[in-house]
Amino acid sequence: MNEATIATTVSGAGPVAAKRPLGFWMCTALVIGNTIGMGIFLQPASLAPYGYNALIAWAITIFGTVLLALIFANLARRMAQADGPYEYVRATQGDGVAFLAMWSYWVSVWVTNAALAVGVVGYLTAVLPALGALPPVLVAVGLIWLFAIVNLLGVRTGGGVQIVTTFLKLIPMAVIIGLGIWTLLVDPSAYTQNLPTTPVTMPSILAASTIVLYAMLGIESAAIPAGQVHHPERTIPRATIAGTVITALVYIGVTVIALFIVPQATLAGSSAPFVEVLDRLAGVGGGRWLAFFVVISGVGCLNGWTMLAGDMTRSFAARGFLPGAIARCNRFGAPAVALVATAALATVLALMNYSKSLVDGFTFLTIVITAANLPLYLCCALALVVVWRRDRAGVSRALLWVGLGGAIYTVFVFFGVGLQPFLLALVLAAAGLPFYVWRRLRGGAAAAPTRSA
Repeated sequence: MNEATIATTVSGAGPVAAKRPLGFWMCTALVIGNTIGMGIFLQPASLAPYGYNALIAWAITIFGTVLLALIFANLARRMAQADGPYEYVRATQGDGVAFLAMWSYWVSVWVTNAALAVGVVGYLTAVLPALGALPPVLVAVGLIWLFAIVNLLGVRTGGGVQIVTTFLKLIPMAVIIGLGIWTLLVDPSAYTQNLPTTPVTMPSILAASTIVLYAMLGIESAAIPAGQVHHPERTIPRATIAGTVITALVYIGVTVIALFIVPQATLAGSSAPFVEVLDRLAGVGGGRWLAFFVVISGVGCLNGWTMLAGDMTRSFAARGFLPGAIARCNRFGAPAVALVATAALATVLALMNYSKSLVDGFTFLTIVITAANLPLYLCCALALVVVWRRDRAGVSRALLWVGLGGAIYTVFVFFGVGLQPFLLALVLAAAGLPFYVWRRLRGGAAAAPTRSA
């Protein structure tokens, strides 16, 4: 999951008729770039305790995310004039459901800030060992507020910078996969010396599936800016499927190499699993330079998500769903109150995980983020079912099975979330109800926050 994912998530603007600059390759890059975020750099450690269950979870997740990709693809084809997921849900299930789905999505945005900060710390200490003397949570909180301050000064991450950080984040994975294949060719026994020992069980598969899905969040990216896509009914389906499959294959390659090269207990306890893997593939000390690229990628993600969390919060306030004061901008044009508020929320979540290890804290936050994203995925799956019911004569029955399959997969992942993260995500989502009721009582209709410039 990456920083640009929610740049145009909830648009109230109509489709851009005059100019639709996004074609197949740009949309495919959008899906891949938005899906591959910081999560994959700590995920091998999060999945290590599950052993072979993680590989089964990946197989299930590929099937499930392809179904979700087909859902967004078909909604884009059948509702070509709709400007993204908010309107898909609003047109089929009403204002209230659409608001709650997007509110939950907004919750996942600022929780992501906390997860990114926690995730960066492990690799940052590999680059700067002196930071290891500080409590990891304090370093994470420091990063949260550092980028809040940067954005308060009106600094914006340009498209060129984001392209660079996206490229840099691919370097570690390309190196790991390349060395992994080389090792398989010259020393196949390396993959049989540290076989996982965890037994395969359904609860473990469920739990691992939730962690795995976090890394795939963002597959909806090509559908989000639908109003700017050239021939969306054709481009979005193709780009969504291609981007999802490519990303999944990259992730599986990295996960398999890590699980079989590094002893299970060592991998599970590592705060920088890519460094651990590269040290074993290329010799001790070889992973430190790789950590530098991961840190650059991570801070680029954190900066982008900080900016977008502030802008999305400002948009909710501007539409009347939050107090108007939150929409105010400072003299630099930055949504100051919104940035401070979302940084404070992220700080609270980071501190809540103070008693956990770095990996445990990151894993918990990623599960909360996944749980907060699931309502949008479930609602979009049901939206496709509604589309089929409204026009059965002109729509293939396959659409019904895709929608139902996506809904079943989403519910399956819900069961793997676990009680504590699920309840926290539920409470955070329910916190939006008073704001929606308040907005309705004031005589306003539910409307999506606007797209940021």
